[in-house]
Amino acid sequence: MPAASCAATIRVLPGEVVSRIAAGEVIERPAAVVKELIENSLDAGSGHITIDVKDGGATLIRVTDDGEGIRRADLPLAFERHATSKLKSDDDLVSIRTMGFRGEALPSIASVSKVHVTTATRQESVGAHLTLVGGVQQAMTDAPPVPGTKIEVADLFYNQPARKKFLKSTTTEFSHISTVVQQAALAWPTVHFRLTHNGHEILNYPAVASDRDRILQVYRPAFLDKSIDLQGRMAGCAISGVIIDPVHARSSRIPQDLFVNRRPIRNAAVFHAVTDGYGSFLPKGHHPTFVLFLDVDPSRIDVNVHPAKREIRFADQETIHQFVRHAVRHAFSGPERTLLLGAERSDRAHTTASSEAMPAGIAGPGARSWPEGGTFDREPGAGPEDAKPGGERGEGTPSLFVRETAASYGGASAPTVVPFGQIQQTYLVARVGQELQVVDQHTAHERVLFQRLWRKWQQRDIATQSLLIPEPIELTAAQHVLLQPHLGELEQLGLVIEPFGATAVVLRAVPAGLGRFDGALLVQDLLEDLTQWDSTSSLEARVQPLLASLACQSAVQAGRSMALPEIEQLIRDWVDEGLIMTCPHGRRTAFRLSADELDKLFGRVGWT
Repeated sequence: MPAASCAATIRVLPGEVVSRIAAGEVIERPAAVVKELIENSLDAGSGHITIDVKDGGATLIRVTDDGEGIRRADLPLAFERHATSKLKSDDDLVSIRTMGFRGEALPSIASVSKVHVTTATRQESVGAHLTLVGGVQQAMTDAPPVPGTKIEVADLFYNQPARKKFLKSTTTEFSHISTVVQQAALAWPTVHFRLTHNGHEILNYPAVASDRDRILQVYRPAFLDKSIDLQGRMAGCAISGVIIDPVHARSSRIPQDLFVNRRPIRNAAVFHAVTDGYGSFLPKGHHPTFVLFLDVDPSRIDVNVHPAKREIRFADQETIHQFVRHAVRHAFSGPERTLLLGAERSDRAHTTASSEAMPAGIAGPGARSWPEGGTFDREPGAGPEDAKPGGERGEGTPSLFVRETAASYGGASAPTVVPFGQIQQTYLVARVGQELQVVDQHTAHERVLFQRLWRKWQQRDIATQSLLIPEPIELTAAQHVLLQPHLGELEQLGLVIEPFGATAVVLRAVPAGLGRFDGALLVQDLLEDLTQWDSTSSLEARVQPLLASLACQSAVQAGRSMALPEIEQLIRDWVDEGLIMTCPHGRRTAFRLSADELDKLFGRVGWT
């Protein structure tokens, strides 16, 4: 019988069911609990906030602060729905200045967990302790008069097994928690944040005086030293922070942190404005990275459009877009900046060329060294292999690695390669057989290295070569947590990475036969690939992007001067791999003109 024809009785849902539905909107995972509790602590004026987590937050989340506390008489009321001290009238909704305001967080958390709250104000001589199970309040008892609040959330989703079943691994859930704490720390530099997991300290950010100092704590000099300060102001709006120098922009989108009135936000209009502001300064396939603080008159934004407050609505979005774009462009508009960019690009090309010289001990057996650096492991007799290039990472598309077969080339014997030279120290010009070829030196080399790594991996025979000097690499806490469980799998790919302190790692070995590369950039690219592993079931689909990142980072870079013997060797290696016309990320490797096509171009077809 059709549902429309059934007589249905309308009923009011029980209170506990309503609470669980509300909890589903606000509390998606343990990280959401941490976010809501931290926001309450910030609204309470806390100077120190400590977050202790067990088992990725599924077993225990404890947030302790030194804020103003909750009055004993108000404590039971704090866990009633829509009970809040932050709104006094409906007029306050159009000018919200606090992190929380709906009065939904605490009752939503309590309805799906077991909660213990200990709190005291500075005005009361006795504190209070309250226990709730599934949102039902138990007896309230006295507690020591220690100013501040400690909230323990235990056994999250104990009464919602379906939701608990869909939690990710402990590592993944804790990674989300680390990100929440990191963003809170960036937004509030004058607050001391500390995070532990299963008794081990993971993050410790003492209070600092400025946003820049906090960015330095979180993202280290590796990011800050390559960034440019940004400042801008107009009526009712101001922006500050740092953006990546376009010379150092990469395919990675990390970090892209935006805070609107100190609230972490995702907003497509602002992100587009930043990218638009770079204009031609940003190389194709690269993305801006930034930490930006946008302060807007609270009456001109609506923060009540998303249950978890991750999105906002601007009263005049186009004005904000133009303002942000102008602020970014202004950072690059001065004549001294133009000259500096030109100098840096020249220096970068020179540095890249010199940094690719092969250090002793890295080249594999049988490697053929180029006169000016870089190596290719020649494998005579190795036949062309199928490749699986995918969407270009620089365009933000997933690495699909669709199958592309190597091109068959004329006869069975290898074609003659006659090198002519370089264009803009990026494109190699040569005669290959009877064709004129213009080859992108980076993408062609990347394809060669990927094909060799892929064959070695299929044979489970990737040799490892220890670095003469291990390279320490600073990571954020979230990145460190993400990388930890995959170290063994990376070692099977020839990468030996070991923990080195609280959040750093050290790169000790790489696949044999690769040229010299920046270990920090390589690890950042690998981390981007690892973020997709949870949604990828195929082992090959997981491994291919990692090998592509290895090949990309160690391939000869654009802007590097090459001698004719080097050009010939690179093109011969590319021919040996089957003249595949894309790199593993889908970018073109060469432009080919046959003799017939040349005849047509010059109008020689039909001449007698």
